[in-house]
Amino acid sequence: MRDYFISIWELINPIYYHCTRLTYLSSHDGNIFRVRLTKYKGRNIVLSDGINKNDTLVKIHLHNVRLLKEFKNINSEIRKAKIIYNYVKKSLPEIDLYIQIHIDNTNIKGIIGITTLNKGCERLGFEVFDISHPIYKWFKRSHSYQLGFYPVKISLYKVYLNTHKPSYLLVSTRKLTNMYKH
Repeated sequence: MRDYFISIWELINPIYYHCTRLTYLSSHDGNIFRVRLTKYKGRNIVLSDGINKNDTLVKIHLHNVRLLKEFKNINSEIRKAKIIYNYVKKSLPEIDLYIQIHIDNTNIKGIIGITTLNKGCERLGFEVFDISHPIYKWFKRSHSYQLGFYPVKISLYKVYLNTHKPSYLLVSTRKLTNMYKH
């Protein structure tokens, strides 16, 4: 069933990519993210630089179909987490470079992602914030389930829901540059 889902997603992915205005970074083969500029619409968040409504951020999207294909034969959740962690760590310097050379770089305040995979993010420089809007939180949680990141066994599903809540991940451009200068 999962193979079937991945095949369908591979067909839909180019349409999703186009509709969401995502951009591959220059070395997209090695980078796990696709990005786009966005205006932040949530509540004010206090980072070292502060993030306010309508601030420009780089929204990062994990390349989920690529991860699912790679995880197809990996059963260990710990192994999957290590792979994602290493991909993100390897990809963040290129995001810093993307911001530094962007025409609007002085207005970009940071990067933002939304995920249920938020354990260990602080070591990568991210600050984790809860999503406060209940409908948006529900949508993100159900979206993650469709992506296949939830456990297949129903008995583990409730445990997963309680321990993996969708969250905002943010890091200011200053902190990103200090940690990952290209």
